Amino acid sequence: MTERIVIAGAGHAAGQLVVSLKQRGFAGQIILIGDEPYLPYQRPPLSKKFLAGELSADRLYVKPESFYDDPQIELMLSTKVAELNRGKKVLVTAEGDSVRYDKLVLALGAKARHLTIPGADLDGVHYLRNIADVDRIRTELKSHKRAVIVGAGYIGLEVAAVLRKLGLDVTVIEMADRVMSRVVSPEISDFYQIEHSNQGVKLRLGTGVAAFRGESRIKSVETDDGALIPADFVVVGVGIVASTELAATAGLDVDDGIVVDDRCRTSDGNIYAVGDCTNHPSAIYDRRLRLESVHNALEQAKTAVSNLCGTESHYSQVPWFWSDQYDLKLQIAGLSADYDDVVIRGNPAERSFACMYLRDGVLIATDAVNSPKEFMQSKALIAARARISSDKLADTSIALKDLKI
Repeated sequence: MTERIVIAGAGHAAGQLVVSLKQRGFAGQIILIGDEPYLPYQRPPLSKKFLAGELSADRLYVKPESFYDDPQIELMLSTKVAELNRGKKVLVTAEGDSVRYDKLVLALGAKARHLTIPGADLDGVHYLRNIADVDRIRTELKSHKRAVIVGAGYIGLEVAAVLRKLGLDVTVIEMADRVMSRVVSPEISDFYQIEHSNQGVKLRLGTGVAAFRGESRIKSVETDDGALIPADFVVVGVGIVASTELAATAGLDVDDGIVVDDRCRTSDGNIYAVGDCTNHPSAIYDRRLRLESVHNALEQAKTAVSNLCGTESHYSQVPWFWSDQYDLKLQIAGLSADYDDVVIRGNPAERSFACMYLRDGVLIATDAVNSPKEFMQSKALIAARARISSDKLADTSIALKDLKI
């Protein structure tokens, strides 16, 4: 009988684990261990409304403090897990305390990928992954006006949009030849490049960063072509790395994430893992995936809890993501990797359209810009591996929901 479930990690997925355990009527003890001083919170607003000063930290919380005021729940915040002893079924904290578990859920998330170039440790060089990171960046906004963003993925472009709206001079440096190149088509990239340029962002594409220059504090960014770009501060957004060290050291299977099955179980039957740190099988795409997605984190948490509470549940969902930049909401359903055809549905000039990706005639993903209907309706088609002609997809007089699956 499971009497104690320990959750290592205190992010969005961890918050959902606690919520789902309570909803499922789990009667045992729940211990949540997190290395930040905050209750489980949502990360997506960090690079958007929280950075802009439109949200306070407490509004990021998955649940208010009163939710955790429950004798069944024990919070161990500002606590780092240093060791996992699977034989003894014990976690050891950095302070040397031991926490016993019957079942363990690893919700360890991911950490920002750091640059190792000269000057990387200068004051004024920032990463954005947690509340403390954003607090430090917001301090810069009080007296500085020239920002350089390294990386033109979601985080970099969202930060650029916020900073431009706040009136800062913004330069974005990206090694690839287009923005968001890892996740969207050239058509979407072109649309967003034009938008950011029109908003006054200076884009340096196809450009690497050689060094950060300054004495104790950043003064400029040196590019790989020798140019020096003045900078009062820098925000680096070059991806994240799954937090797998604890699992790997304990001997769990790790391969670009903690390896789990479709029930979110690791190679140890007493240990589950959820969220950004996991590598899971996808029946929809017939391969294993590691996703950096709120949707994935929440749904894996629900799946893990179902299985922990004795109800067999298998995780199989269409991945989805979103990004807010200026007045544009980009919603992505599915994964467009290896597509061989792309269909534009709608008119980009009207700032509401969708890019739909096919492989061998099968719809595999949709990028919807200010087009929530196309986003929502395409998810069912992707899940069903619908084979639809390009002409029908492009015809906006035909609702996606009316297309045959």
